[in-house]
Amino acid sequence: MSVPLLLAPMAELSHRALRELIERYGGCDFYFSEMISAAALIAGGSFEKWYIDNLPRPKKLIFQLVSPDFDQNSRAAVILNRIECAGIDINMGCSAPLIRKTGAGAAWMRDIDRAGELISRIRPIISRRLSVKLRTGYNDDFEYLVRFCRRLEEEGVEFITLHPRLVREKFKRLAKWEYIGALRKELKIPVAGNGDVSDAQELVQRAKGPCDAVMVGRAAVRKPWIFAQAKKNSTKEIHTAAPRYGEEERNKISINVFSGRVPPALEETGLTFLDLLVMYQPPEFHVSRAKRFFGFFCDNLKWGTFLKNRINREETLTGIEQAWREYFLQNEE
Repeated sequence: MSVPLLLAPMAELSHRALRELIERYGGCDFYFSEMISAAALIAGGSFEKWYIDNLPRPKKLIFQLVSPDFDQNSRAAVILNRIECAGIDINMGCSAPLIRKTGAGAAWMRDIDRAGELISRIRPIISRRLSVKLRTGYNDDFEYLVRFCRRLEEEGVEFITLHPRLVREKFKRLAKWEYIGALRKELKIPVAGNGDVSDAQELVQRAKGPCDAVMVGRAAVRKPWIFAQAKKNSTKEIHTAAPRYGEEERNKISINVFSGRVPPALEETGLTFLDLLVMYQPPEFHVSRAKRFFGFFCDNLKWGTFLKNRINREETLTGIEQAWREYFLQNEE
């Protein structure tokens, strides 16, 4: 693969359990964490240790911060800078209304000077690579996007990830990948592209295009083998996830992910994810994270919508596991 492949920062998804699962298929080049609340990190929130878990590959992990505040972002960046990682990313692209209303996420894109000042404060106080993930903006104004990104570049941002949709568009329209190539021509720093990569074949095609890296979000949850499959540049189906195992056996497992078995061992992959969830996330997160994962992973199944609905009705992780197992008992084909 000619360019780095990245796992996108996704709330309730880009945690250690998913990273561990992807690693078992061969991994990707860099993983972004879930967005980390700067305020909660500074306050020493009880769940923050889970958000800043840098395993299984610390040198591949990029922490993403979200906050509307200069001081909070700066103080949180200093905390993250002390942890082994590949870099720190500032979220200027989240379009969720609850995030934007606070002035965080994509709201930073409303004011070039304000965004530039934030970077100017953070860059001198950290030694890690500094990046920003953003959207096209509030309006379809490419000149504004270029001016915004040039200011970030001037203040010390070392690479930018562009999700080329307007803030209001969410996923209703196709991402405008032509903006990624156009922006890359205007900047001296690398530009990664994100949006609408659905499978390994499309990932390979995007990686051949005018971008410096390709980021994958939802498709990496549906198909945790997508990066390995793309890197092999092959149409082979990826074989299997790790067998269920205990913590003491974790480093002894060797998996041949390119055995060619068709289809992938979907049942075992789902069970492995549940094991990883128990091992690497707090009990309070188990049910919500499991539902988020299976909300995408069930798309691999013939009756996936039916199973999603059943899983969403379950209130315990045991119930979710039982629903998953029963599906395969009832649908052996």
